Amino acid sequence: MTVDDSGSGEDAQGADSGEDPLALRLEGLILGAERRYTPFQAARSAGVSMELASRFWRAMGFADIGQAKALTEADVLALRRLAGLVEAGLLSEAMAVQVARSTGQTTARLAEWQIDSFLEGLTEPPEPGMTRTEVTYPIVELLLPELEEFLVYVWRRQLAASAGRVVQAADDEEMVDRRLAVGFADLVGFTRLTRRMEEEELGELVEAFETTAADLVAANGGRLIKTLGDEVLYAADDAGTAAEIALRLIETMAHDETMPELRVGMAFGTVTTRMGDVFGTTVNLASRLTSIAPKDAVLVDTAFAEELIRTQDAPASEAEAAEEAAAAEKEGEEPPVYRFGLQPMWQRPVRGLGVVEPWLLTRRDTTP
Repeated sequence: MTVDDSGSGEDAQGADSGEDPLALRLEGLILGAERRYTPFQAARSAGVSMELASRFWRAMGFADIGQAKALTEADVLALRRLAGLVEAGLLSEAMAVQVARSTGQTTARLAEWQIDSFLEGLTEPPEPGMTRTEVTYPIVELLLPELEEFLVYVWRRQLAASAGRVVQAADDEEMVDRRLAVGFADLVGFTRLTRRMEEEELGELVEAFETTAADLVAANGGRLIKTLGDEVLYAADDAGTAAEIALRLIETMAHDETMPELRVGMAFGTVTTRMGDVFGTTVNLASRLTSIAPKDAVLVDTAFAEELIRTQDAPASEAEAAEEAAAAEKEGEEPPVYRFGLQPMWQRPVRGLGVVEPWLLTRRDTTP
């Protein structure tokens, strides 16, 4: 949305713009409105300055369009709503821009995935002689209301879960800077794979990895922060949950012959959360531990190990666990049951973080 306060602009529709007629029909179907406004006209109708309108537009991830008449009534309403939140004092201008940016980034990826992976498969011509364009419009027309309702449902569910975590925070500072367990899971040798696998085959592998990881993280009480092709970043409120996720990831991938080996690094500590992402020394340490972890193994930092010991998810040492078991047997009592084992590794320097002492995390045999 390029600023040029003239208020003039060409009609970007139809043959004058050289745009594909089907693309324009699809746009009208999806947006539910026709092109009526230039950026200047939209800003003026919304009662917003061109500068602020441009900031919102770019934050949502849309390219500058000069003064083409390409905006709809929905664009005007969106500007009006964001500006209204600022005027009412509910959001600062900077926060409103962040809302636009986080929403734009999240939905852009969702939209790309739906078109690339989902819609393309559905619009394969059902009969010889038919083109994809001939079946795309009716398919979108049928799917649009259902996908829209589902999107709103999932968003409300996620919003409720996130709000619940925030209100349970101990204090206001904990809402932003919280103590979390953070884990990175990384496919070993992925760069070599990219050199010898076909693009489609590589894409299927990455999708299978991301899908499996996302399902395991969610099912076991964690939160998937982001995926980076050969790596996933997740977080959990407690070390025990994060440890269970890490070991299940290793165990699940090890049983899939199509998957490379996996390695996981985790750390526990204060984490800053912004726009659904996590930042800070704890995150950096988890990433470094991943890079030095052996294949099909999990490394954790000292704070993570201490937290597992504090919550009695792991013994301080195997020798101590054996002593506890012997004492319990002598007294005719049940010995403590620990889910995880911890083995201290050699201290080593980690770039940017000094000397750290990794611990190898394993699953203990809890059978009698």
